[in-house]
Amino acid sequence: MILFLSDLHLGRGTPAASRAAERDVCALLDAHAADLDALVLVGDVFDAYMEYRHLVPKGFVRLQGRLAALVDAGVTVTYVVGNRDPWHLDHFAREIGVRLVRDHVVETVQVSVLDAGNRDEMVPWRVYIAHGDGRIAHDRLYNRIRPLMHHPAVARLYRMLLPGDTGYALARWTGRRAANPLGRDRTGPDLPAVTALRRFARQTLAAAPSQGAPDLVVCGHVHLGECITWDEGTYLNPGYWFGHRTFGRLDASGPTLLHWDGTDAHPCHVRIDGDAFVIERTAAPALATHAAAPSGTVSA
Repeated sequence: MILFLSDLHLGRGTPAASRAAERDVCALLDAHAADLDALVLVGDVFDAYMEYRHLVPKGFVRLQGRLAALVDAGVTVTYVVGNRDPWHLDHFAREIGVRLVRDHVVETVQVSVLDAGNRDEMVPWRVYIAHGDGRIAHDRLYNRIRPLMHHPAVARLYRMLLPGDTGYALARWTGRRAANPLGRDRTGPDLPAVTALRRFARQTLAAAPSQGAPDLVVCGHVHLGECITWDEGTYLNPGYWFGHRTFGRLDASGPTLLHWDGTDAHPCHVRIDGDAFVIERTAAPALATHAAAPSGTVSA
C-alpha cells in the first residue's frame, strides 16, 4: 500500500489549526502503518520552510518522529518539495531518512492484486509524481520566478545574507506572495488552475510508451482532491489536507481518493459548490484483479 499526502500546510492559520492538522496526519499514519509500503508527501508539507546549515524551523516534531519511525520500520518515505517548502538542505534526508525530490519523480511501483485464481500477484504501476506548481501554463508570473526560488545558488546567497529569524520570516512572506501575487482574498477553488492541472496530467499520461508514459499521475497544489480515470490512465490529486483531510491511496483496489474523519478513512468525492468544497462519501472500490490492471503498465 502506498499513501499520498499533499498540502498539509503546517504552520498555516492559528497554532491550534496546525496542531490539529498534524495530530490527524499522525493518526492517519498510525492507522495505516502495519500495511504501509511507501509514503509520498506531494509538496507543501509546511506553509513555509527555510532550512539553514545548522538550523531548521521549529515545530511539528511529532510528524517528523512518525516519519522517522516509518523509515526505521522499512517504509520508503519520499518528500517532493512544493512551492511553499522548496528550501530544504539535508535535515530530512540525513536525520530522518526521507528521500527528497526537488522537482518530480517517475518510477515503477509494485502493487499486490488478485489474479484470476484469487491469488496475490504483484502488478507494476508506473507513477509520475510532482507537486504541480510550474505545470500550470497560465500562471506566467510564478512560472518565471519558480526557477529562481528552486535554484541552490539563490538559496545559498539568501542564507548568507539573512540570519535565521529574518530569513524564515521573509521566506514565509515571499512564499505566500508568490502563490498569490495580486494579494487576492481567494478562499474558493481556482478553477482555471484545476483545469490546467487536469490537462497536464492527461497529456503526461498520453505520452508514447517509448517515452515512459505513466499509468498514474499524482499532483497536489490546487487544493482539490480528485481521482479521475481516462483511457490514457489515472490522475490522482490527494487534495488539501490542512482544510479537507483528504489523501490518496494506491493498493489492491487501484488509486483511490479518501477522507480521514479523525478515526477512519472513507472513499470520497470532492464537489465544488460555488466557492465551497463539499466532501461526499462514495462506495468502496472493488479489489482489482490482474485483468483490471492498467493497460499501460510496463514490466518491473
